[in-house]
Amino acid sequence: MPAHADGPADRLADTRANSASNEPVERRVFRAGHLSIGLTLPLLPAGQIVADFNEQIALAQRADALGYRALWVRDVPLNSADYPDPVGHLDPWVLLGALASNTARIALVSGAIVLTLRHPLHIAKGAISVQNLSRGRFILGLGSGDRPPEYAAFGANGDARRELYRRHWETVAAAVGPAARVIPDAAPDGAPAFTLLPQAPQPVPLLAVGSGGQSVDWIARHSIGWMTYHREPDAQQARHSMWRAAVERSAPGQFRAFGAALRLELSDAADEPATPLALGYRAGRHALAALLRAMREHGTHHVSLNLPSSPRAPREVIEELAQYVLPEFHTEG
Repeated sequence: MPAHADGPADRLADTRANSASNEPVERRVFRAGHLSIGLTLPLLPAGQIVADFNEQIALAQRADALGYRALWVRDVPLNSADYPDPVGHLDPWVLLGALASNTARIALVSGAIVLTLRHPLHIAKGAISVQNLSRGRFILGLGSGDRPPEYAAFGANGDARRELYRRHWETVAAAVGPAARVIPDAAPDGAPAFTLLPQAPQPVPLLAVGSGGQSVDWIARHSIGWMTYHREPDAQQARHSMWRAAVERSAPGQFRAFGAALRLELSDAADEPATPLALGYRAGRHALAALLRAMREHGTHHVSLNLPSSPRAPREVIEELAQYVLPEFHTEG
């Protein structure tokens, strides 16, 4: 049966909120030796490709109450019949602002803002605004975009994306970091010094989502971690080994997170074994828990569950996972 409003998952969420309220947001999501679980928005039923704003806010509030650790918001500015993903995503900054205002505990993560197609100072302003609205619950995930035709649509040079990614990252990092400062594109003689106000209540953590055309060593030096798509276990374990080696070379002695976005089609049969899908699995909750245990054992710190056009109602799925799966992974100790 689904968890009810006063069920164990809700009590777990309340306990977690009290114990984690003073922790940095990145530690609530990524911790050594632990695996936390989040959700990718939008959460849509089968056959629906355009997200209803109010419905997504209601589902986000329920996920917050049930103890999920993070809500992930994608930046998909344009749709095309040539794209495999038909979903009409809400504007990420509008949605993040609404989520910040309508949730209390859950971390909010952009997964990912397209760093190469937006001006970095606009990104920084949005990130600081969400950090203020959410009272420090925001992680800025940044990517380079994986749809080359969009570069032309925005008048950008896709061949320059690697250099653009690094340059824009530097500008954003300077603006949202501990000693916030504005790096202008140009500073002619007599130009004033600029600041971004209001200031963030705390620095905004930067997370690399995908590689952005960069080496893993660059990511380990500049990001709190690396978020990737799910791959079959052997390939994912090889990527994790590559990541750990990069962290040891480029950020020795420091914790750097490793996470994965996992597509899930949750069966209503609890004992159904896992069947591979593109970027994920169809599975019952018992097989899913076993998969998550293995991912934790192999060094994954966070999994964001993507429920694209779920044949089951999204609320039913997140309730079942909260009752039967989350307590194992979100209980301290």
